[in-house]
Amino acid sequence: MKAAVMYQRGELPQYVDFPEPTVHNEDEVLVRVKAVAIKHFDKGTASGKHYSSEVLKENGRVIGGDGVCLLEDGTRVYGMGVSGMLAEKATIHKDRIVKLPEALSDADAAALPNAVIGAAMGLKFKAKIQPGDVVLINGATGFTGRVAVQIAKYYGAKKVIATGRNEQSLQDLLSLGADEVISIKLDEEAFITRLKEIHAAYSIDVVIDYLWGHTAEMILTSLMGNGSFTHKTRFVSVGSMAGDLIQLSAATLRSVDLQLTGSGLGSWPKEQVRKLFSEVLPEMFQLSSEGKLKVQTVAHRLDDISTLWDLDVSDGKRLVVVI
Repeated sequence: MKAAVMYQRGELPQYVDFPEPTVHNEDEVLVRVKAVAIKHFDKGTASGKHYSSEVLKENGRVIGGDGVCLLEDGTRVYGMGVSGMLAEKATIHKDRIVKLPEALSDADAAALPNAVIGAAMGLKFKAKIQPGDVVLINGATGFTGRVAVQIAKYYGAKKVIATGRNEQSLQDLLSLGADEVISIKLDEEAFITRLKEIHAAYSIDVVIDYLWGHTAEMILTSLMGNGSFTHKTRFVSVGSMAGDLIQLSAATLRSVDLQLTGSGLGSWPKEQVRKLFSEVLPEMFQLSSEGKLKVQTVAHRLDDISTLWDLDVSDGKRLVVVI
């Protein structure tokens, strides 16, 4: 079969012939792959930079962690791979399969899950979002951030504030449900001042953070109390696009009712992962098929993988490889 194979970390994946994967136990099933999204997560695991990365095999490894595929009976599903997914065939986990609505395109179905995982899991399980909450999404101009804005509104957020760098994408967010947008290109004083004004006026209940780094430091500074009673804020770290480390003042932790947590692989108990496949993903796939959860994708063929790997897809779109 043809597949995208990486032989050494740091090199581009190659479009080559590779042995078909085999089913090793009754918990796996062989499928024909239809579409796979290329995400920061895939690049991070393939390069060894993500904390969940595996050691590359001597004879190379097919990359790609999940995608849209066909079961033996022709049923179209989303599945998480046992073997690499950027190939004509793959093995997937039987208990991590979601049947797809007919109206949902292969490209949209392949692109959605990573964003839903990066948005809904943090909002629903870590932040425990409630109807009427005020939600700040830091780094909302990317694909996952755009999905997070829409899901926050769907879950009942009264007000969604979105931050980001791309000015056009920030304006687009206003049509996707954001009530206010703030550019992170503002100087530090102006950025913190605006967040303090919002927090004083509305009380920020939830922060979903895709950037971390200095932007997270500024947000936490804006929440700092002065010794009076404070509003509880649930701060959920999902990504670290602006840096992996921050400086956090102990005074901030002591002066505000703050819940600081993370949402990612290893942070969810088994029951929440089961609900992801039985409840969350099916619901979001259905919303998207009805046009109520909007995404934008850029589709390319598998044989272009070497040129696609470092392709810059801007304005909140997701790159999808159609097989």
